[in-house]
Amino acid sequence: MPPTLPRALPGTLPGTLPGTAPLPGTAREIRLADVPSGLPGPEHLTVAEVPLPVPGTGEVLVRNRWFQVFPSLRTLIAGGVPGTPFPALRPGDTLFGPAVGEVVAAPPDGDLRPGDLIPHFQGWREYAAVPAAPPLGDALPDPAAHLASGATAYAALTRIARLRAGETVLVTGGAGGVGSLAGQIARLLGAGRVIGTTGSPAKAGRMTAELGYDAVVLRDGGPIGGRLAEAAPDGVDVVVDTVGGEQLQAAVAAARPGARLVVVGTLATQLSPASGGTTAPVELDAFQLIARNITVRGLTGVDGEVHAEWTERFGAWLRAGAVTFPHTRISGIERAPLALRELFEGRHVGTVVIEM
Repeated sequence: MPPTLPRALPGTLPGTLPGTAPLPGTAREIRLADVPSGLPGPEHLTVAEVPLPVPGTGEVLVRNRWFQVFPSLRTLIAGGVPGTPFPALRPGDTLFGPAVGEVVAAPPDGDLRPGDLIPHFQGWREYAAVPAAPPLGDALPDPAAHLASGATAYAALTRIARLRAGETVLVTGGAGGVGSLAGQIARLLGAGRVIGTTGSPAKAGRMTAELGYDAVVLRDGGPIGGRLAEAAPDGVDVVVDTVGGEQLQAAVAAARPGARLVVVGTLATQLSPASGGTTAPVELDAFQLIARNITVRGLTGVDGEVHAEWTERFGAWLRAGAVTFPHTRISGIERAPLALRELFEGRHVGTVVIEM
């Protein structure tokens, strides 16, 4: 049977470190106040003061140290998409997402101890009662790097596209959470040329200087296909698409025979105030898919084996200085609603992390 943590009043939970300050009786969390017609912002969220959660059987109490602000919240707030692993958010619901929490109370007969860091999906709150999980240890030199979205890029390149040495890789949304690591990973896996897209000249400069890209195609409101053809005159072999829409169309047009396209995101919809946030229609030329034997496949989620492999390689690459973890770190849960708006406005490079 799983270890049981007896229920107790805040400040007296078993498993806390002797001599430490009592736990608070309440904690803050971010809730959805109402559903916007466009992009969510601080005016659609509220900071709520709630009783400290009490862990149940098989759970531990954690104080969140870091959590990720991620663009798919737009879709969840807009009503969600059937078949995806995350539920829709309704007014009054607490937001959620990837987080790293520090254990503050745990069953005395369990494997976790106060001070251990564990991953979970109950971000957007100061404290959470979460299922016990193996501690993170020192797999990565920075615990916040466990919130990186590199596992998605790694799985796309190694398991689905199966990138081969010398191939040309295109990453749409190359400065985002996935894209900012996808370019670096492709380079380390032996890509001959790595091309990214972005709508920001400043981000383009960082992409070529820091993130492994040989060339960047800038969106400026006009058709992107011609500029992509200039950057990749011989076409592309592998595409990691985080955007969809016109950029996915352009990727198909630039694809070489036998190209593999992996669709991992729909930023064109999620970042658009005019879209509903829950559908991402795009028209692709089926004749070209057939004639050039192009594969298009979606990816949602990464299995445990691939995630463990990624974490091991990511840690080694970070320690060797072969990759960076591009991210923006923002202090304080009260700043998370504004950070979400800034994410939708494209103000940051890489992963957006709230530190508490």
